[in-house]
Amino acid sequence: MTDHTKALVAFDAAIAKATTADDAFSALQTLVRDVVGAKLFTVMLVDWDLEVSRRAYTSHPETYPTSGTKPLNYGPWFDIVHGKRECYVANTIEDIAKVLFDHETINALGCHSVVNYPVIVKDKLIGTMNMLDVEGHFTPEKVETIRNVLGTPAKLAVLVATTL
Repeated sequence: MTDHTKALVAFDAAIAKATTADDAFSALQTLVRDVVGAKLFTVMLVDWDLEVSRRAYTSHPETYPTSGTKPLNYGPWFDIVHGKRECYVANTIEDIAKVLFDHETINALGCHSVVNYPVIVKDKLIGTMNMLDVEGHFTPEKVETIRNVLGTPAKLAVLVATTL
């Protein structure tokens, strides 16, 4: 197993200094980049009362702005991420196209693989951490690292961001 101590120490220092939601999510993005890599990184937050999700952070604001909401994506993706509380993983654009309506935009950015990590707090899905990269990028080992190394920082970043 790779030692991620330096990346986690840097995240800890950055999250401790965060004074805005962007600071918290930027710290998480840097950690993700250092640990597993991601060309595109976003965080979506869920509003269960309105049944919508909102992009709270993005590494590509020109393509994926943080304004607006979209209806919850009920279906196979939702069943995996919310129902089973597991990562949704797709390593080809064809598999992404089966569940994500914006697959053409994702493809245009050169991203052909995705992991959507469910952020669960108080036994409730409060958001997702979304990582995208080239085809085949998210190997089983990287997905396991996301679960074991990045899960707690994702929860912390969302909680910090939503309380600032």
